[in-house]
Amino acid sequence: MIRPTSAGAGFLFAGVLLAVSATAALAQGTGSATLDAVAKRGQLVCGVAGSTAGFSLPDSQGVMRGIDADSCRAVAAAALGDAGKIRFVPTTTTNRFTALQSGEVDMLYRSTTWTLGREGNLGGLFASINFYDGTGFLVKKATNVKSVKEMDGATICVQPGTSTELAIADYFRVNNLKFTPILIQDLAEIQNAYLSGRCDAYSTDASALAAFRFQQGDKATDHVLLPEIISKEPLGAMVRKGDDKWFDLVRWTYFATLIAEEYGITSKNVDTFMSSNIPEIRRLLGLEGDMGKALGVDNKWAYNVIKQVGNAGEIWDRNITPMGIPRGINNLWNKGGLQYAPPMR
Repeated sequence: MIRPTSAGAGFLFAGVLLAVSATAALAQGTGSATLDAVAKRGQLVCGVAGSTAGFSLPDSQGVMRGIDADSCRAVAAAALGDAGKIRFVPTTTTNRFTALQSGEVDMLYRSTTWTLGREGNLGGLFASINFYDGTGFLVKKATNVKSVKEMDGATICVQPGTSTELAIADYFRVNNLKFTPILIQDLAEIQNAYLSGRCDAYSTDASALAAFRFQQGDKATDHVLLPEIISKEPLGAMVRKGDDKWFDLVRWTYFATLIAEEYGITSKNVDTFMSSNIPEIRRLLGLEGDMGKALGVDNKWAYNVIKQVGNAGEIWDRNITPMGIPRGINNLWNKGGLQYAPPMR
């Protein structure tokens, strides 16, 4: 008799897990330590910035709003069937990775750039990109500066521990320019430093700069976003390494919002698609295919995401469109953008 190897035994065990119902999987263990912890707690703990309009910022009622906040809610809907079973933990640019590594949060959706150094050195994996961005510069209109290349010798306000800090250093070095960084951790303090004239320019992700300028109201036109975008900043969800099943769920939750948008399935009309004969829609909505079982959750996981949070376009329009930021490269692949989901089959 040939005895199964430990690897073979592992595959057999995985097969058994996938054969049980989603409810039983949650009770007996899903194959994901993080998902099991979330299910036992009955709540997803998501690390966000909590200070950036359009991404994560409490409204006047104290409700966290933004594309990152809604992306967190989508994972809660997928994992627990309820987008409201969530707790947001504000993190800074310097403590966000520690919060993830230590288990203080289950995941990060904090306008965090996917880089080799972060994925290779910090014990995390990037599961999705919900915003393709880039480093930009905001200056006062009164300076009459039209280009970053006119900023030799400038002082630039930037948060420490960010990819922006490195992008500026690289760009100025390549272009034989000099600058003095004004490093300030607190977001409100760094913005006030720029407004008060402590630095010549404020640099961070272009989307955040656009949001900050938008928040200036009648004085928004006093500030100019320079035309150069000097880096690639793909922003998205980060999870801990070593929990592949949780990685899969977070990644495919985002893909589900893209697939829904491709088919025109929204939070308002999703129920009308329950009689669809299109195979991918039926798999998406849990009508066939056991896609949820493969992820350790209920087969209606994506239905819950769409019904409670919406598709990717709805999330964008709710949070980013009001700030006047065009969708551009963040559009679907079939509309000229970079957002592309693999097939759900």
